[in-house]
Amino acid sequence: MDDTVAVALFRHGLTEANKSHAYLGWTDSSLCPEHRDRLAAASQGYRMIFTSDLGRCKKTSAILFPDRSIESCPEWREMHFGEWEGRTFQELKDNIAYQKWLEDPFSGAPPGGESFSAFTARVDKAWQNLTDKLLREDTSDSAVITHGGVIRYLLGKYAPEKKEFWEWQIQFGRGYELRWTREKFRRGERCISLQEAPLTGNHDG
Repeated sequence: MDDTVAVALFRHGLTEANKSHAYLGWTDSSLCPEHRDRLAAASQGYRMIFTSDLGRCKKTSAILFPDRSIESCPEWREMHFGEWEGRTFQELKDNIAYQKWLEDPFSGAPPGGESFSAFTARVDKAWQNLTDKLLREDTSDSAVITHGGVIRYLLGKYAPEKKEFWEWQIQFGRGYELRWTREKFRRGERCISLQEAPLTGNHDG
């Protein structure tokens, strides 16, 4: 039995809404053609592949892991921004509710959207499902294609170095690989190493 477990967390490719800096949670947006064309298959064949069920992640998954069986799941979605979906800071900056949320985004929730605690509980559920599957099937590595907020939260919880949520920078179409001893992974502890996830091709931009 392999003594280590690796989980790679990839962010989806750049979308049209991302280019305009709009809030993009559960609303979908197509991948930008110029960025999509720079994505290439991952250089490592992770044995289990999970993805958010939103189109931008599923399309990125198909590029990174062509001809692979991929399990999509709504629990891997980005935070739901409710009435602010698709809107930018410039459009919302005079909104009182938005101003209050910006002051403490970890307590309140966007109108019709999701609180940070609800978001993290959902992601924790997805992570537990991944953990159970890897351990049950004695699998040593997996990849998840998901969203920036999901990856920031998981890195804050499991990376060797503690950082605040917003300190983590995750480029579109790229990600991090976390590695544990099998026992540390089973116990839900911080990983023992963190590195950029291996990819082929040019992902700059």
